[in-house]
Formats: sequence, C-alpha cells, structure tokens
Amino acid sequence: MNASGRVFLRGITSETYSLRDFRRRQLAARRVRDDSVIVDDGKVGHSGDSAQSRTWWRIGPGDDPFLTQTLQVHFVRLPPGSSNHGHGHQNEAVFYILEGAGYEIHDGRRYDWSQGDLVIVHTDSVHRHFNPYDETATALVMKAKSAWMYLGLLQQGRGEPVDEERFGPRVDWSRIWTPGVTGRQKVVKPAETVWEETPLGRVRVLSSPARTDLRAFSVDVFELEIPAGGRSGRRWQMADEVLYVISGSGYSLHWEVEAEIAEKYHARIAKEPTRHDITAGDTLYVPQNTVAQHVAGNGGPLRLLSGQNRLFKHLGYDNVAYLADAPGRSETPATSG
Repeated sequence: MNASGRVFLRGITSETYSLRDFRRRQLAARRVRDDSVIVDDGKVGHSGDSAQSRTWWRIGPGDDPFLTQTLQVHFVRLPPGSSNHGHGHQNEAVFYILEGAGYEIHDGRRYDWSQGDLVIVHTDSVHRHFNPYDETATALVMKAKSAWMYLGLLQQGRGEPVDEERFGPRVDWSRIWTPGVTGRQKVVKPAETVWEETPLGRVRVLSSPARTDLRAFSVDVFELEIPAGGRSGRRWQMADEVLYVISGSGYSLHWEVEAEIAEKYHARIAKEPTRHDITAGDTLYVPQNTVAQHVAGNGGPLRLLSGQNRLFKHLGYDNVAYLADAPGRSETPATSG
C-alpha cells in the first residue's frame, strides 16, 4: 500500500534497455509471507468493507519489496451474522473459502458457499458477501486486477449518481459479454471435482481453460497434495504462481532461470536452488520463468492452493516442462500443457 493511496498498476522504468536490475530486485524479495504481513488493511483501498467485515492484502502491485502484479491476493473475513457493503468492478475475482459458510449476491442473484468451495465473481459484477451463520467465514481472494487496469478497464466502486441529462436510459451491459457466459457455473464444490495423479503430483483442478462450464477467464486454480515426507514434480514454467498453504508444512526449492540471448533464446538453469520454508497460512510466491519443486515435512501431508494468471497461456506459454515427475511416476523429463 503506497503512502498516498492504493496502487492499482505499477510502472516499470529503466535508464537502459535491459531490465536485469529490476529482475534481480524482484528475485531478491522474500517469497514467503505469513499473517504478520499486511500490505494494505483495506481501510482506504477497498470500498466494499463494512464496520463488521474485514479485508486485508497479502500481495499487490504497491508492495515494497515488490513481488508481482500478475495476481493480487487478499483475504475477506465475515464474523457471524454479518455482511460487507458490496461493490462492483470490471475485473473478475475468485474466492476460495477457507472456513465457514455463507452466500453471495451477484447482480441480484444468490450463490451459496461453504468451506473448500471456489466462488467466481464474474466480470462486471455487483457483488456482496453474507454470513448469516454462527461461525466466522474467511475467504482467500485471487484476481488479475492489474491486467484489467493495464487494458483500461477501470470502472469500479459503489456507484455514483449519473448525469441523466448527458446520458440516455439504462441498457443491458451484458450485450457485450462473451455469448453464453450467463449460464456458466459460478461456484465449484469439492464433490464436483476429482483428484488426479499428474507429473506434479496429486492434483484437484478447480479452474482452468479446460473448464469451459465455469464463468472464469483470468485465474487458474488447483489444489496440490503432497504426502508426508514426499515431494512434487520438478517443473519449469513461464507463468509466476502464488501458492497458499492450506495445511501442513515443508519447503519449496526454486531454481533461477537465466536467459542467454545469442543467435536465439537459450535458457540456463541454476545449478543450485534457493530454499523457502512454508507452513499453514503462508503464501508462497514462485517468480516468472522459474523451476520449482515442493517438499512436505514428515508431520503430515502438505496441501497447497495454486493460483496463476491465465493470460500467460494466451501469450504462447501454455506448456509446462517437467524435469522430474513426482514419485510414483516416470522420472523421464516430460512436457505437458
């Protein structure tokens, strides 16, 4: 959170053509953040909070030190019998329910949710969150908001009076949406998904380009479960990633990838990784163009929630290279989308 207000989009400048120094500073920033890190308490930068609800940021474009503006991460907490004010914005957001139960009102329609659900706040949604029950409800929110801002899709807030002498009568905004989106699913229940054995490990996909039945276009989400003492596959991808530790503890190994621009682009992977210890409630950041592998401690399984900006897949980076598979699968390096 910038001292003069909320940062919606961060500028990148350099006195030279190379952005090497910017990349070095980004890689030097601490990648694990816990509950002691609140980069914005929501009092200035969020119009939807009420006197009862609480919103606070973990990762955003105004952070110092800076991690990423590919994804923003914040939390919303609703005490028993409470709600927030609600607001509207052009950018999409996904809510993973960490605890409790409640419901949303999106564009006048109700959507119920409970722990483990993924709730999608669709593009151009007026939304409000309610907890009518006796237990606290908390959600982890991930959104690619800066991408909308970069494209000039700036409308957001709780609404202001419209100059009716200047503007005509109301018309349906949805006429410029992708055809058929209003019929797509907006709440993903755990029972509607399946755990799969993949090169990365045991994975449950909640949102991806393959889920064309969902009203989600910008954030891909999956859960990864690593058994006690086990490890994930070792994978290399261009997209950066934010992982939330749902339960368990362990560490993450990151190998930096250096670009050698000669007669063509070459990649050189660091011989030694950096280690990042994680425990329940932490967020872990994996930078762009990094090889990563996650290892669970011996105390129990490690469950991670992964969020990535889908835009990378539309920019020509829709493959993931597996340099080693998770145990139980072939150790032959493989490539998978």
